[in-house]
Amino acid sequence: MNAQDPGTLVKLSESAERISTTDEDIRGRRVLDRDGEEFGTIKDLLIDEDESRVRLVEVASGGFLGIGQEKVFVPVDAITSITDDEVRIDQTREHVSGAPVYDPELVIERENYGGILDYYGVGPFWVPGYQYPNYPYYR
Repeated sequence: MNAQDPGTLVKLSESAERISTTDEDIRGRRVLDRDGEEFGTIKDLLIDEDESRVRLVEVASGGFLGIGQEKVFVPVDAITSITDDEVRIDQTREHVSGAPVYDPELVIERENYGGILDYYGVGPFWVPGYQYPNYPYYR
């Protein structure tokens, strides 16, 4: 498989892939929208195993002790900054809350995550000339 024919994304937590240092693992960090409002936490990272690149982050919000949480996927291209305890994105909380809700039965294949990228106004990463976000763990 090549970048012109991306396949299935898998959750980092369910793969053999590992993040090289704990400083680079953004799971568990708060997610803030472009206005600085907190709306969730990074639950997991979805990776393209063929290229060992993070493509989407799974954001969980609401619920109590993990029960009743809503989960959505946000493309890494929407991330504007990362600190030791938070991840900021270029979308509003309202926009993210309107995203397709996570379906645990959904296989995250090109035809599915293409729609997620479209929702956030992000171009597909499998086209020539795509520029990867400039975060060390997305390379």
